[in-house]
Amino acid sequence: MKGTALPQAGAALAAPKHTPVKVESPGVEAFRVFMRNPCAIAGMVMLAIILVVAIAGPWLYAADPFEIRAAPLTPPFSEDAWLGTDYLGRDVLTTLIYGGRATLLVGAVTALLSVLIGITLGAFAGYYGGRVDAVLMRVTEFFQVLPALLFAMVVVTLFSPSLVTVTIAIGIVSWTGTARLTRAEFMKFRSLEFVRAERAIGARDARIIWKVIVPNALPPLVVSATLAIGSAILFEAGLSFLGLGEPNQMSWGLMIGSSRQYVLSCWWAVAFPGATIFITVLAVSLIGDGLNDALNPKLRER
Repeated sequence: MKGTALPQAGAALAAPKHTPVKVESPGVEAFRVFMRNPCAIAGMVMLAIILVVAIAGPWLYAADPFEIRAAPLTPPFSEDAWLGTDYLGRDVLTTLIYGGRATLLVGAVTALLSVLIGITLGAFAGYYGGRVDAVLMRVTEFFQVLPALLFAMVVVTLFSPSLVTVTIAIGIVSWTGTARLTRAEFMKFRSLEFVRAERAIGARDARIIWKVIVPNALPPLVVSATLAIGSAILFEAGLSFLGLGEPNQMSWGLMIGSSRQYVLSCWWAVAFPGATIFITVLAVSLIGDGLNDALNPKLRER
């Protein structure tokens, strides 16, 4: 009896087999969290539709946005113009499609320019500290207290209104927030063990800044860049509304600015581009909020 009980006892004492746990990479987990956010998905869908119309629309609907297509002040849903015409007789639908290219291009390039300036100055200030930090932060504070719209108006007026000058003017005054955010991230990471290990093995400062710290500080910077696109679109619309945009390049802001005197008799020429700007900025903001929730570990379980 004892001989037959021993194998059973041995089997009972045998360690149970554990199923290996599959660990998700941070990127996959962030993507999964982002895709579960209905607001972020709605923002992506809206922005995708606007981008497709702005990019492919001129090929599918070839026309000159400055061409007189019908009688001035033609109301919407007319046979000659689906969305009506402005005070000159230009088709609002055509100007809306073609104006999206300039507005979105200025928004994207301006956001890229402001992020590059902000990351560069913030990285050096946060990494080196001391006098470098003091000097760069004084420069940042100088641009931060400048009246952004007034400064951009002066730059555009001095160098003639064009897409290039408008983009540069907006980029010059919109990088300060990114610089401060980057500085804070670098001050947090520069004293951690993996950065000390890089210094111990003789890594150069350029490698530590751009290949070690920046990838770890990227999530909040991505969110900042996304939100900067919406701010740049509004800024460009404001300059064009004041007549400081390029007059030979149709944009949503130019549509609103040129028709502002006829808003009571030609409301559709202002309402449709204004609604498009609102939807675009809302879509970008929803995507930015979704990225913030997905890339910030503290907010993933909210």
